[in-house]
Amino acid sequence: MFEFAKKKKSARLIELEAPLKGKTLTLEEVPDPAFSSGTIGKGRAILPSEGKVTAPCPGTVVHIMEKSKHALLLEHETGILILIHVGIETVSLKGEGFYPCVSAGDKVSTGQTLLEFDLEAIAKAGLSPVTPIIIPGGQDLIESVEFKGGTASHEDKPFIRILLKNL
Repeated sequence: MFEFAKKKKSARLIELEAPLKGKTLTLEEVPDPAFSSGTIGKGRAILPSEGKVTAPCPGTVVHIMEKSKHALLLEHETGILILIHVGIETVSLKGEGFYPCVSAGDKVSTGQTLLEFDLEAIAKAGLSPVTPIIIPGGQDLIESVEFKGGTASHEDKPFIRILLKNL
């Protein structure tokens, strides 16, 4: 696992922590074709065991879905974007059960709480809490992306490794 780290020592490597605790899933296991097809980008998903999202790296909060509060976009200091989308079809909850702890424009540190959410409210609505963590496509700086499988926790690092191109 993570073979590219051995191949290119001169290239820039970004290592991200898991932003949630829970069971890791491949994108193909996500019950939403927008994510499972890889159309949005490369990634993994987590079936969360608790309702808390933390920053996987230091960076800036670029965007939080204003009304639904279920998704946010972070920018690493290198400019790489990371999308965290809590649940499937959770936009339909119109923000109920989602409690942002940061705002767009905030600088964050690794492990800082970004968002809390009510797993029970998601379940009562008959929705899936599966949370895709996506490295959106079209980012020219990225050479490759690798992911960890199994379970995810903040102590188990790295969850995602991104190798940047040498420019």
